[in-house]
Amino acid sequence: MLMSVVSEEKVELGAFKGVMDSLVEYSVPVLREKGGSRAYSPNVEGHDYIVASWGNGSFYTFHLAEKVWMALGLTPRCLGNSEQRLVYDDLRAPVFGVAEGEVSAYFEWKASRNVTWRMSNEYLRKYLWLRGAVGVRTFFYQVTLESCAELRKLMDGSKHVRLGSEGDWYEVHLQEQEHELRLEVRAAVAAVPCELCHEASADGLVWPGIEEPVTKVSANAMLAGPSMYLDDGFLERYEQSLFYDTVPYLQFGQWGCSPSYRGQWSFSECTRRGRNLIKVPIRELYKPKPDREIVHAHAYVLASEQVAKLNLEEEHVVSKTHRLLAQILELGDNLSKLGSAVGVQKAPMDWVGFSRAEIEGKGWAAYGQLSRLAKVAPLEMTQQAFLSRCKGLHEVWQRVPDGLVRQVLEIAGCPKKEVKDLKSLKLLQALLNIVQRLDDQHERPEALQSTTEAEGWSARNPQLAPLFLNNDLRIADAHEAFGSCIATLQDMGFETASLNQGYGRALDFVFDGVIASFEAMNGPLRRILDR
Repeated sequence: MLMSVVSEEKVELGAFKGVMDSLVEYSVPVLREKGGSRAYSPNVEGHDYIVASWGNGSFYTFHLAEKVWMALGLTPRCLGNSEQRLVYDDLRAPVFGVAEGEVSAYFEWKASRNVTWRMSNEYLRKYLWLRGAVGVRTFFYQVTLESCAELRKLMDGSKHVRLGSEGDWYEVHLQEQEHELRLEVRAAVAAVPCELCHEASADGLVWPGIEEPVTKVSANAMLAGPSMYLDDGFLERYEQSLFYDTVPYLQFGQWGCSPSYRGQWSFSECTRRGRNLIKVPIRELYKPKPDREIVHAHAYVLASEQVAKLNLEEEHVVSKTHRLLAQILELGDNLSKLGSAVGVQKAPMDWVGFSRAEIEGKGWAAYGQLSRLAKVAPLEMTQQAFLSRCKGLHEVWQRVPDGLVRQVLEIAGCPKKEVKDLKSLKLLQALLNIVQRLDDQHERPEALQSTTEAEGWSARNPQLAPLFLNNDLRIADAHEAFGSCIATLQDMGFETASLNQGYGRALDFVFDGVIASFEAMNGPLRRILDR
């Protein structure tokens, strides 16, 4: 089966007589002299085609026709190894998988596989519309049949029978060859009209608080127009694809969250409000971008009555990530100064894995884990999404090298034999126990050096319980392990009954607990270093 491009004025539903094997070109031109292929122009009965197909009976090759992908501005990518596929994307929009199909096949007594090409109806119709043509689907089928009474009766003693009248959309031939019967079927149907698909338009959408339907022209005239509140689920589409830039940014004391696409288009002036809201002026929504993006945003707009029921001052996940990062950076500074005071010379970044200078200069761009941690966190978050986010939270703060902490603990008098078997959390707990005791005694940093074992250095410290909980949630894949984490959440004061509505509040609780743990470490460290 083959799709050809036929001008609207020349469409005839009669079978394409010359179509054989459903290929645009069979074999290669016969070359006997220089310039013998000067007039070579592959076609289907004089018409263009959608898929360029070539074969010689043994090997077959398929590609989207050059005219098609160039006219539509598509970009190809190849998938697979031995069975390669070509996929064409419209990266300007972006729209992925506009057209796709197998690249090649071979025939050795039987076909290696069926070859299928598919194309978006929207883009196929757009191409045909640009060409002023219809898509004519041509079909050729050939098979050898065993002679039987029913077929012989149909042939009525003839060697060749043709079914279908002149001008019909199909043509069937049945002929005898060496006591066998060969069936050949040719057909041509105008399958795709020269009409554009209906596209969702941003003009005419009704927005809360605006009486008349909004158009691009009217929105642009709203210099002091109203702002819309969107549910931040609007961002998920962009956060889940690497093609979009969704890195949050802090500007004039507000967190921006304006998705953009590789310099082609961008949302602008989208700011976080409340836990799960985005505020954006209507004029900015209609700034140049594909209509489908504006329609997408419209699907998440909230009415003023809904917004009135929400707390616009509640902290959102981006702010929580920012507070956590601030504590981690301060911890790096404090540990670097403390280490220097006792002979462990390391920069803050060596302690926590984040560079304050880089973050102040480039924001979160260099640290993708921060943007991943700050993704949309709906209240109805699933258990699996909650566990995944807890794992990401753990990855952000679990960067303090065990070896450096061991060095400091040994300098503080902790037995080397006991310290060497401790891992990260137990090491941080021991360090907190020591610095809290020094702070209680109003000591200076130099007092950390000791030849005697610090009292109570290995004791359990409840202020780091959230870090231990976060670590348990990171590995809570089994149902039994997660059950114990839920019990721990309850023991720490979280109302687990709310989990029936989702795990968003549980994430807030764990997030706030982890931040509080680092605040508990930075407090005594800061006071010791300031003395």
